[in-house]
Amino acid sequence: MLYKSSLKNRQKIKEENLRHVAIIMDGNGRWAEKRGKIRTLGHKEGFKTARKIVKFAVENNIEILTLYVFSKENWKRPKLEIIALMKLFFFALKSEIKNLNKYNIRLKIIGDISSFNERLQNYIYKVEKKTLNNTGLILNIAANYSGRWDITQGVKKVIKAVQKGFLNIEQIQEQNFSQYLSTSELLPVDLVVRTGGEKRISNFFLWQIAYSELYFTDILWPDFNQRDFQHAINYFFTRERRFGGI
Repeated sequence: MLYKSSLKNRQKIKEENLRHVAIIMDGNGRWAEKRGKIRTLGHKEGFKTARKIVKFAVENNIEILTLYVFSKENWKRPKLEIIALMKLFFFALKSEIKNLNKYNIRLKIIGDISSFNERLQNYIYKVEKKTLNNTGLILNIAANYSGRWDITQGVKKVIKAVQKGFLNIEQIQEQNFSQYLSTSELLPVDLVVRTGGEKRISNFFLWQIAYSELYFTDILWPDFNQRDFQHAINYFFTRERRFGGI
């Protein structure tokens, strides 16, 4: 049974200004290995978990949910696992179009998709276009993403703007640099959740989470459920966010 959030929970999320949650979904492979199964089965279970968590986000009026599904460093994994991940990614895009539109979800892929095959790239564009006018939850999938890559490509865009005379060097400030990142259209991240027991950021949203609250849990991603998500949100509510002030 899905965890049903109360109206009180939804109102509190809105009142406490929890608008953007980002999740580092870690532990799929270990989940499978602990059960004597191949790692790819863990990724399939992780996909099922992601569907439940997206539904929870919709029910609780979270405006933006970002899921870190594949980093640039993940290309170092065994070839067969990567092939399986790419097939799962394509399957997820194809199978979820109806649900995305049903729940008024806009899908956005964040990352360097040029490394994916042409078929997958075309389908990414297709799903993004079909959900472009949806006005509910913005669902970001960070795929072939890294924080360093994001900042580097942002710097390149700034340099080009300066070279073309669209931007003066003195105009480059912290406040406007974010418009050159892949998340330029998004609100800052309020809460970062990492499953799987590791307590590091792993090259994720290095610029965007400067003042995010961080929540780490030992629960492996396939076992992470709506109640666990609520615990992370409850933790966020206990924090006093001063953003460097008193």
